[in-house]
Amino acid sequence: MKRGLLPVKAALPPGLNARSAAILREVVEEYVASGEPVGSRTLSDRLGLPLSPATIRNIMASLTEAGLLFSPHTSAGRLPTEKGLRLFVDGLLQFGALSEEDQRVIGQSLEAKGRSLQDTLTEASSLLAGMSDAAGLVVAPKGDGGIKHIEFVALGSNRALVILVGADGHVENRVIETPPGMPPSALVEAANYLNARAMGASLPDLRTRVSSEMTEDRSILNGLTAEVVESGLAIWDGGGDGLGGTLIVRGQSRLLADVDGQDRLLAIQTLFDRLEAQETMLRLLELVENSEGVRIFIGAESGLFGATGMSVVMAPARNEANRIVGAIGVIGPTRINYGRIVPVVDYTARLLGEMLG
Repeated sequence: MKRGLLPVKAALPPGLNARSAAILREVVEEYVASGEPVGSRTLSDRLGLPLSPATIRNIMASLTEAGLLFSPHTSAGRLPTEKGLRLFVDGLLQFGALSEEDQRVIGQSLEAKGRSLQDTLTEASSLLAGMSDAAGLVVAPKGDGGIKHIEFVALGSNRALVILVGADGHVENRVIETPPGMPPSALVEAANYLNARAMGASLPDLRTRVSSEMTEDRSILNGLTAEVVESGLAIWDGGGDGLGGTLIVRGQSRLLADVDGQDRLLAIQTLFDRLEAQETMLRLLELVENSEGVRIFIGAESGLFGATGMSVVMAPARNEANRIVGAIGVIGPTRINYGRIVPVVDYTARLLGEMLG
């Protein structure tokens, strides 16, 4: 089968005959590969169909009138619109199975022993960026279980590492600033104080308990230790109700690779600003919470990034109880390789769900 032709048994999208579908598919595939418009003579050479350039021009004109193609300038070449891309993804794109080699690479990258939850999720985001040539997104799960243990480790230069172990075994690390001149014993005292009050409590409950105690009696801890306790709790205060709840993004520089013009640069800057917002993380979870698999949002369909010309491919990571423990995906220009990215996101999300479950 030549490139651009549909399989015999493929169902055609409504309103398209086989010739129109083949031409739309070829235009989209060239757009994904190079970002360049395609002309009728090029299509005539590639398709292997008994169609003259003039006939192909007429079909392209009909596809343009239907809002599926557009001409970026005065040339005869055409590019797909977001509507055309959606029709391609929904009805013409064939998703191949992920190769055993790709599965092995993903599995080995995520299953490194002795790594914290945060590091595993960061690795997943970097992995997606590398395999998609776009930016990788991972929404860290929000733990709703209790706290098993809290520990402070001095790092020097007025800094300390806060280690929080959840009742489910998840480990998270954060670095805090410590008061000048603080003795090592203050870290031990802070950890003992918090562990005595944690006893399986959730992080919000522990915050409330500690805040109430310290409001009633500031003398319960000396000043330096109290400051460490407050910093240790505040470092996880992202406005949510549990652990994690953060959006990890890697590979942002890849989004700048094809940027030309001040307008596009400003659009990408807007995208970066929105990726840093807590609201974006919550909306990404909402987009996938009712989905059993991968969802594709082309252009403005997600409602998150405005007219930035970006597509988002997201999937929920579910545990054995089918509860969402996070979400992963890729964001990139609308010409990302959907056929390649969708299987990668799907497999990585399922594997991550099993690990976090």
